[in-house]
Amino acid sequence: GLLAMARVFMSLAAMDVGTAFGTLGARREMMVGFLAEPALLMVIFVASLISGTTALPAITEHLATQRLGLYPSLAFTAIAFTMVLLAENARIPVDNPATHLELTMIHEALVLEYSARHLALMEWAAALKLFNYACIGFALFIPWGVSTGQSNPAALLASIPLLALKLTAAGALLALIETVSAKLRVFRAPEFLATAFLFAVLGLLVHLLLQA
Repeated sequence: GLLAMARVFMSLAAMDVGTAFGTLGARREMMVGFLAEPALLMVIFVASLISGTTALPAITEHLATQRLGLYPSLAFTAIAFTMVLLAENARIPVDNPATHLELTMIHEALVLEYSARHLALMEWAAALKLFNYACIGFALFIPWGVSTGQSNPAALLASIPLLALKLTAAGALLALIETVSAKLRVFRAPEFLATAFLFAVLGLLVHLLLQA
């Protein structure tokens, strides 16, 4: 809900400028969000079925204490989540955050007319969104080392270096994906996110049929 609200306000801020590119970026941003949400919800649904709860802290605690190192169903949903992360955070192949071609922009079209402190706030919001998505991915698929509800403050402090290590590895993986990928046309984004949804559904079927 908070991520969707942030997307709405970012789009409203882009349209408030009154330029064609701001409106174009807002429309594309809402389209990508609309197409990415079903896959993201399916990923959370599979994780909740495995853990028996819909609370993200409880899901993380359950997955972190399991003997099975990797659920096959979570392997498929991890692929889906990665694709959603790339789309929602304006990364290649869905969007190019460094582009200067107006007709191919999505996120950059939102902030094209902004500068100074307003641009800094919008870029900061985008960075926080990427950080939040990365932390959600760590909680679902790499929960080891995460401080649980029964942990003491010392365990919480000890988990910070591990989080930094995970963020470094995720940043390197993101850079690798963007290096070997090409920017898709905007009209191919629905196909990309439909593939993510199919991976999430495949993870659901693997869990229901194989209990794995």
